[in-house]
Amino acid sequence: MHLPSTSPPCPASVPVIGPFAFADAADAAPVPAIVGAYDRLDISERARVLGRLLSSVGPLGMAVVAGGAFSKYVTQSRLPEIQVAFEDAARATLRQFAELVRYVQQSDPESFMRLLTMLGRDSKTSAALEPA
Repeated sequence: MHLPSTSPPCPASVPVIGPFAFADAADAAPVPAIVGAYDRLDISERARVLGRLLSSVGPLGMAVVAGGAFSKYVTQSRLPEIQVAFEDAARATLRQFAELVRYVQQSDPESFMRLLTMLGRDSKTSAALEPA
């Protein structure tokens, strides 16, 4: 018995957003680029990117993602953008950031696509995303 596929067909062309080219939001290709750029961003850019990512994470997610490293922002979890303190952005490890990026990519693909678009439009952030 053959069951029809429930997944949508793959698009004929691969979209490009900023420096990223991928088939859909579930594609893992942009994750390493974003994570790799984290160390090259200045503190204010780190805080801005973290704020955008965290705005896609609900209260429960904030309590568990990255070992609860971002749980202090749980009261802001429903805001469109979270204001992350520079100290918190400086303290966030690459591993915590990577876990947050992967969580957002899996749990909120639309928000992840918006983040990629935002990163691609910002010249400073986009430059950090270029291969070192």
